[in-house]
Amino acid sequence: MKVAIIGAGNMGGAVARGLAKGTLIQTSDIYVSNPSTPKLEALKTEFPEINTTTDNCTAAAAADMIIIAVKPWKVDEVLEELKPHLDYTRQAVASMVGGLGIAQLSEWLDKGDDILPATYILIPNTAIATMSSMTFISSARSTAEKDALLLNIFNELGKAMLIDESAMPAATSLASCGIAYALRYIRAAMEGGVELGIRANDAKHIVMQTLRGAVDVLEASDAHPEAEIDKVTTPGGLTIKGLNAMEAAGFTHSVIEGLRASTKR
Repeated sequence: MKVAIIGAGNMGGAVARGLAKGTLIQTSDIYVSNPSTPKLEALKTEFPEINTTTDNCTAAAAADMIIIAVKPWKVDEVLEELKPHLDYTRQAVASMVGGLGIAQLSEWLDKGDDILPATYILIPNTAIATMSSMTFISSARSTAEKDALLLNIFNELGKAMLIDESAMPAATSLASCGIAYALRYIRAAMEGGVELGIRANDAKHIVMQTLRGAVDVLEASDAHPEAEIDKVTTPGGLTIKGLNAMEAAGFTHSVIEGLRASTKR
C-alpha cells in the first residue's frame, strides 16, 4: 500500500514517522504534503526515503490511501482541491480530523456521479510517532480485507481497534485527548514529588516507570484495576490514606468530568 498524508503538523507528522518506523509500509511508499517546507525538511532529514512535496495533488496521485491531517477549517478546501484528481475505484480516503464524521466527509468527496471511495475515520494519538498509539478506525464502503489491512498497519504502531462511528467521540476522549490527561497526571505527580523533596527530573522518571509498571500488571493479570489496588492498600496503611485524600479532593469525579467535556461536540 502507498500512503499519502496531507498535512505534516503534529498528527500528520507523527503518523508519517510511525509508518516509516514500521515494516508494513515501505518508507519510499509514504508521501507527505504540507504548504510550508520546514516540517517536510525535518521529516526528510529523519527518513530520507520519504517523499515530500508542497503540492497536495502530487502527494495524493501516487497513493492508494490518502490520509487527511489538516485543521478542521481547511478540510473542505483541501478536498475540493484533491477531488478532481482522485480515482475512487482504486483510492481510499481517511480523515484524522477531530469531529468530522463519515457523512460530512462523504458529502465533501461527492463528485456527483454516485461513486464514492472507501472512507475511514482514523483517530490515533501522538504516541504513534513512537509506535505506541491507541488508534481507532471507523469505515464506510470498505471491505473486511481492507479493514483488516488497516488494523494490521496500525496495530504495528501500537494498538488499533475497529469501532462503530457512534463510539468515536468517547474513544477519542479516552485515548486521543486522553494522552494529554495522562501527561497532566505525570506533571501533577512530579510537582508533588518536588514538594516532598525529590528533584523534578528524578520525579518524572519515577512516575513514568510507575505508570509502565501499572500497565504491565494489568496486562499480565487482565484484572480490574481495583483488584490490583487492593493488593497494595493494607488496613491503616499509607496507600489507602493517599487514595482517600485524592478522592476527597475529587480525583475520580474530575477525571470523568474531563472525559465528558472532551466528548461534547
